[in-house]
Amino acid sequence: MHTTEIARQSLPPVHEAWLPREHSLYRPRHGRHQRSSLICAIVFFCVPMLLLVIGIRPEAIENRKLVGFPALSAGWQFFTSFEPWAIDQLPLRAQAIALEDAISRGVFGEAPKLGERQDQSGPVASLPQATDPNIDRQKVQAGYPKVIEGSDGWYYLGNDVAGRCVPDQPLPQVVAALRKLRAVVEASGRKFLLVVPPNKTTMVPDHLPDNYVGKSCAAKAGQEFWLRMMREAGAIDLRPGLLATAATEPLYTKTDSHWTFDGALVMAKVLAEQIQPGVTDTWQVAPGREVTREGDIPPLIGRTGQLTVRTLELAPDGQFTAGHDVNSAFATPLRLVRSPGVGVVDPKVAVLADSFTQPVLPFLAAGFANTTVIHVDTAQRDPRQTGDLLAEQDVVVLEGVERTLVSGNNPILSPGVIDRIGAQLAAHPRR
Repeated sequence: MHTTEIARQSLPPVHEAWLPREHSLYRPRHGRHQRSSLICAIVFFCVPMLLLVIGIRPEAIENRKLVGFPALSAGWQFFTSFEPWAIDQLPLRAQAIALEDAISRGVFGEAPKLGERQDQSGPVASLPQATDPNIDRQKVQAGYPKVIEGSDGWYYLGNDVAGRCVPDQPLPQVVAALRKLRAVVEASGRKFLLVVPPNKTTMVPDHLPDNYVGKSCAAKAGQEFWLRMMREAGAIDLRPGLLATAATEPLYTKTDSHWTFDGALVMAKVLAEQIQPGVTDTWQVAPGREVTREGDIPPLIGRTGQLTVRTLELAPDGQFTAGHDVNSAFATPLRLVRSPGVGVVDPKVAVLADSFTQPVLPFLAAGFANTTVIHVDTAQRDPRQTGDLLAEQDVVVLEGVERTLVSGNNPILSPGVIDRIGAQLAAHPRR
């Protein structure tokens, strides 16, 4: 008889799980470990879905939007992009991070890694550098800490460092794009201004730890960035004015990545003087109310940290009237209009902005006659509409915080955005 026929006849005619337990080929359909794994899988996949059904939605807890679902047309990149999307879409992610933080600190006495590579300690000697064309930047960036815990309760945003060391776009490409934006705006007969709010790590490095992932490469990249921003991109240097203010007023708080109203006032004054020299000679500023809220950095590692900042009141003509309280995230374009007068900037101004312009809004409302504020996310989503809005203005300002420009992930740098905006401006030249 043939060998295969003998083997086939020797196999039992029923499933191995149905054989008597004493049979040598008996195997349980679901063993103890199999059942445990199955239960864990069901919990992992079904609980998030059930949370979505009852109305619990994923929330953005970082200084960015939630990762969008990857496009099927992206080829193999669909699979590498799927994991970040899935992580962002998990409901109760902030609570899970808080639990991990509590266990790590309470049981092991150390901060949780939260995605940081476990083989890293100190400067990034073993991490691939930004000049390596073969690295998976998304994975390497995940090797940097989300938060750098400094001394005396200070927290720094890890992206400040990761963006310098492993940028999405090389700096020459970023500079070229900014120069192109300037060229299309000025060619249409409008004035262009570029302001770059510095990172907290740049302006208040005193509380950074002596050693942290990315320290050496971040320092080198930062020096090159500021040099090229000034010399090649024509950015207005806010740092001298910020340093002067820092001698008497805090520019940043311990638990937030954004500047205070005092830092925002520096930007407002610089813009006003660049557009209409001497206009701020009559400006007077007085302390406003205090505002308490949660800082944006601690939640990234499952912690909380409140901050209290003092608002400021601006009187362009020296006469204080009703306060100019503007509380808007300008998810849609925001128009700020007031009557012209002494100390008020007359030309119509558009500001392509990110969250650092939020505390500048009260000063724009008080000291500028006609301002349109457009978030750079809006410019990326609808560059044609943005171009139409900019075509109504005399001055176009791009405000981009250092970390979005040094990393090259500012939405205004997305492919085709500047070309579409430029086409609209060229179609409506300022005479």
